[in-house]
Amino acid sequence: MIHRETLREPLDTSAEIETPEHVRFRHQIAGPARRALAYLIDLVVRGIIVFAVGMLAAIGGIAVGPALRGASTGFVLLVLFAIEWGYYVFFETLWSGRTPGKRALSLRVVTDGGQPLRFGDSLLRNLLRAADLLPPFIEPLSFLGTYAVGLAVMGRDPRFRRLGDLVGGTLVIVEERHSVAGRFALRPAPSPAELASLPARLPLSGEELDAIELFLRRLDRLSPARANELAEMTAPVFARRMGVRYKDATRFLGLLHCRAHAHRGQEGAASGPRPRRKKEVSA
Repeated sequence: MIHRETLREPLDTSAEIETPEHVRFRHQIAGPARRALAYLIDLVVRGIIVFAVGMLAAIGGIAVGPALRGASTGFVLLVLFAIEWGYYVFFETLWSGRTPGKRALSLRVVTDGGQPLRFGDSLLRNLLRAADLLPPFIEPLSFLGTYAVGLAVMGRDPRFRRLGDLVGGTLVIVEERHSVAGRFALRPAPSPAELASLPARLPLSGEELDAIELFLRRLDRLSPARANELAEMTAPVFARRMGVRYKDATRFLGLLHCRAHAHRGQEGAASGPRPRRKKEVSA
């Protein structure tokens, strides 16, 4: 049997979240680089808004005369304050944890329990944004901020959470666009000799077959070295159970999947007694 702890071991920067209904979801955690790009996009959007408001106020000040120019300047400062403190709260509440920058990079803010972000959660996490900007701004980067504290906290947290995320109980995930996956096909196709070297009826449970299929469907998202590392966790267990040897752990699991899903007529024709001796699978 495969140890369940092995199957549930998170890969790289993924995290498993359990909801109050005891439903588990696995998400990829957004790293500092991707979040920084989203921040820059939001920074540009905020700059465009402030620039547009400033231009309108300047034109309005010229039109009404010097008497109301001070009022137009005060209006611009008020808009700047609202953009600085309300931009993220507004969009994260309106778009369920997304801002224009996060939306462009397929990021979303959720709670630690995997629930959609609420107004209070967004307000709390963004109130701490000023603390992430410490130490005090240094010209000419005063508008961008240094984010030294925020980067230091994110680097030490396994889920890349900044101070606002820790206090607000939130984290930023990557939303992967899923498509309906077709049936797995081993490349190159298994030869008759490879399939014949395996038992006609594999001594594998339904849970083990599902785990193999889940692994094979993720091969296109794993590097060859990582795929082989994961395959070596379970392939030796199956090989000892069946009394066979293999050369390539990843291909061996692919052959097991193909053998298990072979046509029943072919399985029945090959289901006679087989001698229990060591054989080598040319995988």
